[in-house]
Amino acid sequence: MEKSTVNNFKYTKIIRIWLIIGLIMLIGQVVIGGITRLTGSGLSITKWDIITGVIPPLNVEDWENEFELYKETPQFHKINSTFTLQDFKFIYFWEYFHRLWVRSLGFVFLIPFIIFAVKKQLDFYLIKRLGIVILLTILTASAGWIMVQSGLVNRPWVNAYKLTIHFTLAVLVVWAMVKTVSDVYLLGSKSLIPSKKIVSYVIGIAFVQMIVAGVMAGMRAGLYYPTWPDMNGEFVPGVLLNSTNWDWHNMINYDSYLFAPALIQFTHRMLAYMLAVGTIYLFFKLRYAVEEASKKWLNSTLILVWVQILLGILTVLNVEGKIPLFFGVSHQLIGLLYFMGLLFLYDSLRKQKA
Repeated sequence: MEKSTVNNFKYTKIIRIWLIIGLIMLIGQVVIGGITRLTGSGLSITKWDIITGVIPPLNVEDWENEFELYKETPQFHKINSTFTLQDFKFIYFWEYFHRLWVRSLGFVFLIPFIIFAVKKQLDFYLIKRLGIVILLTILTASAGWIMVQSGLVNRPWVNAYKLTIHFTLAVLVVWAMVKTVSDVYLLGSKSLIPSKKIVSYVIGIAFVQMIVAGVMAGMRAGLYYPTWPDMNGEFVPGVLLNSTNWDWHNMINYDSYLFAPALIQFTHRMLAYMLAVGTIYLFFKLRYAVEEASKKWLNSTLILVWVQILLGILTVLNVEGKIPLFFGVSHQLIGLLYFMGLLFLYDSLRKQKA
């Protein structure tokens, strides 16, 4: 077996496959979370039962009880008061599936981790790395419940900033997992790339973009300016040019004032343009300076950034009172894959130990 890029510990094939499955499941969790958000399903289950919550309603009486709990929420009273039991079952399914996937991820990831550690098939470095992944996953789940609670009192939607914390933690989980997979799968190149810092700058911009994307999703900012390349006829929305609008009150009360959604969507668009330029620059700067393993990631990020921008445009152009589900989820998925591509590219440029 090949040596690790970190030390001389040898990892078995089954451990490598297990890590890839874990990464794929993490991506799936982010995608399911996006579907849950866009279908308005996140507030359908009003309590968090780690054990008993695994079992869904099994009969009419159970469904009626769950529906009655939902009827007490602001979302039902202010938005979904015409819902039938069948309508409720649809949104319940996505929130239940979202939570079930998290539980499944825990079993798929945590139990093998304990077994491999007990059998001493993991070195201290990998145990430490996976410990970070597990800790971040727990924090993400906890932030998810705090987020849900914010939508069960007064407001019919979850708090945008709490949703952003939940999403950002999920991105950090993926980041930690990518780093772990990179080390175990020996993506290290023997080349020394002087311009490696350039990749880190683009990663930094992409990470900020992910945070802004979380805020935009939470504020549903995409609904306010469903045009491109302008924003309702303006390059810079007029509300942003009025200095009196620049105060924290407008940022907090984003449901009542246009300023915050306008600022977030404008920022989201500008960062997308910056990432497009940065990724093109990376491509032409590194295409002849890297080995084949790195070239694959370099080419992938170039393709993904353009697909991502196209999906973003199609998403806003197809807004009809709500974000289109297919384009919205696809936009989120490709954005995550682009970010992961940058991380794998960065890791593939490091010097491999002899």
